[in-house]
Amino acid sequence: MSQATQGFSALAEMMSNIGPIAVGVLALLLVSSIYSWTVIFGKWSTFRKATAQSKKFIRAFRKATRLQEIAALTSDCGGSPLAQVFEDVYDTYKRVTGGSGPPRSLAPLERTAQTAASEAVTALERRMTWLATIGSVSPFVGLFGTVMGVVDAFHAIGTAGGGSLKTVAPGIAEALITTAAGLFVAVPAVVAYNQFSARIRIFASAIDDFCRELLNSLEEIPVRNQPPPRGPERG
Repeated sequence: MSQATQGFSALAEMMSNIGPIAVGVLALLLVSSIYSWTVIFGKWSTFRKATAQSKKFIRAFRKATRLQEIAALTSDCGGSPLAQVFEDVYDTYKRVTGGSGPPRSLAPLERTAQTAASEAVTALERRMTWLATIGSVSPFVGLFGTVMGVVDAFHAIGTAGGGSLKTVAPGIAEALITTAAGLFVAVPAVVAYNQFSARIRIFASAIDDFCRELLNSLEEIPVRNQPPPRGPERG
């Protein structure tokens, strides 16, 4: 029998001896782990899509000469927070200018940009608190199973009147399994939370930079729309 097979056999034997409290702890940790990995894969997909579409959108934004050209691209870059910010600001621009010409004041556009940027970052942060909660609480849930396993071990010693390995084995098994399960659930959640938090900070910085670039572009509309100077008329 291989070492791996022996390890699985030992783990199966330990699992068969655990009590109902440990089973409840493991069930709770299993649900937490499934939800945690669901959030992790969902966030990973969202951030990858947002990064790719943001690069595509910012390239098109810097090459475009008319706002209408950029507005037509927002539907294809719906996963980009930059496109979401532009769409909100462009709606405000159309409302205050009628869709063409320079804005009389940038104040409404600045307020819209700030609100849109905040909403975009909030959308990226959605469900992140669950990762933080699972990462911080899971070790304590496992520790609860550890404590109850040790209590069972001492209770078995008191009942049997001795401390043989056979007497304390079920309680120690509960303690070890629930401890390992708590760490198994917590570690991926904590790592993912830290990595995603760093990505969100990068997105937030990129959104702020884009807001300034967009407002500067809107402010330069009068300069862009001025007709070229006419030369002296010839008689």
